[in-house]
Amino acid sequence: MAAARTPGHGPLTGVRVVELAGIGPGPFAAMLLADLGADVVRVDRPGGAGLAIAPEYDITNRNKRSVILDLKSPDGPARVLDLAERADILVEGNRPGVAERLGVGPEDCHARNPALVYGRMTGWGQDGPLAQRAGHDVAYIALTGTLGMIGQPDRPPAVPANLLGDFAGGSLYLVVGVLAALHHARATGTGQVVDAAIVDGTSHLSAMIHGMLAAGGWQDRRAANLLDGGCPYYGTYETADGRHMAVGALEPLFYEEFLRLLGIEDQAGARTDWTRWGELREAVAARFRTRTRDEWTAVFEGSDACVAPVLSLREAPHHPHLAARGTFTDHGGLSQPAPAPRFSETPTTVRTGPARPGAGTADVARDWDVPDLVKDLG
Repeated sequence: MAAARTPGHGPLTGVRVVELAGIGPGPFAAMLLADLGADVVRVDRPGGAGLAIAPEYDITNRNKRSVILDLKSPDGPARVLDLAERADILVEGNRPGVAERLGVGPEDCHARNPALVYGRMTGWGQDGPLAQRAGHDVAYIALTGTLGMIGQPDRPPAVPANLLGDFAGGSLYLVVGVLAALHHARATGTGQVVDAAIVDGTSHLSAMIHGMLAAGGWQDRRAANLLDGGCPYYGTYETADGRHMAVGALEPLFYEEFLRLLGIEDQAGARTDWTRWGELREAVAARFRTRTRDEWTAVFEGSDACVAPVLSLREAPHHPHLAARGTFTDHGGLSQPAPAPRFSETPTTVRTGPARPGAGTADVARDWDVPDLVKDLG
């Protein structure tokens, strides 16, 4: 494929991606590809997508360009196929069979571009008894066993926003999948379909836990294990001002440092004595309630006690470490996470703000040589 003529930054510069507009994990996956330098063209539908925020604030559409096409109109599918013919990757997040009914499914696209990587993002996957059912993140992760791991034993499972299912188990697996398939396509000239299901990816994330469960090192219930809040030196505690500190002092050396700075060295023997964990938890909680979050942050500053303040979304960009690394950035007045990960030879950046629906039509028509995109523009 010819490289895009738009400025590119990152290791995927020159890769062309078509994103059929949706919500949640699909747009985030396409954003990640765009952050890595790909030329991502988002095909928006007239009227926008459901649950969408105002376009100017939708950070998941940064570094992209947008065209508006009505796939239910006579010419809509043909224009998508024109783009697919010139693309390396296509990403869609409809229920199974919808893209086929619209005339833009894998067979239609591969007839025009046999090397195309066709990425499909769904919750349940392309087959199975639930494939045609509606759903959202919380239902997908519920069936995988991962939601049931999170929270206190005497309360319902805690909902981890939609980070675990949509984005970790969904978007990231879709990106890994389409990039692996792109590597294969460039080596062989043959494209393929990537079926990225949130239930598959989220289950895959729990591989280590399943190993521990099989070995007898993990109990199949909430807050009863080393890494799920059951351990008193791996969890969160409230401070005097109603905020919280996070503790992860697992190793003996870190645990000793933690006890020393907290002022409860008499609890040294409780680390490996499960019968004393209740006593240890009460002692730790009582100490943390004696000072504010910022006071405890100062106490643990510079130590290897593995203790950190629990920050809010608005506080996080101002933390000295994150500020020094540029983990967050400001573009067009919007504070947002910077592209990740980082590359020594092909650095990434936020090149453009959120794509406005349809605003990129003329440029895409020129750069991708699809003149029919602009035939209906005034």
